[in-house]
Amino acid sequence: MKMYIDSAVVSEVKEAAAWGIISGVTTNPSLAARAGQDYKSVLTEISALVSGPISAEVVGTTRGEMEKEGRELAKIADNIIVKIPMTSEGLAATAKLNNEGIDINMTLVFTLNQALLATASGASYVSPFLGRLDDIGNDGLGSLAEMVQGLGNYDLDVQVIAASIRGPRHASEAALIGADIATIPFKVLKQMMHHPLTDKGIASFLADWESLQAKLNKG
Repeated sequence: MKMYIDSAVVSEVKEAAAWGIISGVTTNPSLAARAGQDYKSVLTEISALVSGPISAEVVGTTRGEMEKEGRELAKIADNIIVKIPMTSEGLAATAKLNNEGIDINMTLVFTLNQALLATASGASYVSPFLGRLDDIGNDGLGSLAEMVQGLGNYDLDVQVIAASIRGPRHASEAALIGADIATIPFKVLKQMMHHPLTDKGIASFLADWESLQAKLNKG
């Protein structure tokens, strides 16, 4: 399973890229607004840091608005993927932009039916939102499993991105289910690298080393 970072904070993307673990980035205007950054400037910086796909979301609601905005976003960098919401207008915009050679990540997908429609319209990626389903008492991982299995029954040119990852367990379960990609917040990426036994082991190794050096210095 490939890992993307879900962020519009350039410093977070830069640090995660330095770890050598991320294959792409997902962003949206809301994340940029929270970071107090101009969205297009952020996309320009991020696309220079990460060579893999950078999903950039439209804010328009009509097919015409999405198509126009999608073309503008795609011009920012060669690795920009246009992110479009799952609506009838979004499906129409996806079909149009796909015919123009622009790759689409259809977002806010919650069911296998929606994923099938997105794929049929030409989306290269579909993004089921695990955490948001869990928030309303539904089974986010179960929905992801249905999409992976359902789409996997056919030779389709589409990748499933597990999104709205709320913690390390979401990420590991997405991998067990067989998601192609998980897009993960910086905070969760940091959580994934830690384990109490790892921390304890490092502390023990350092204590042994310091003890050895103390003995050698006395000698």
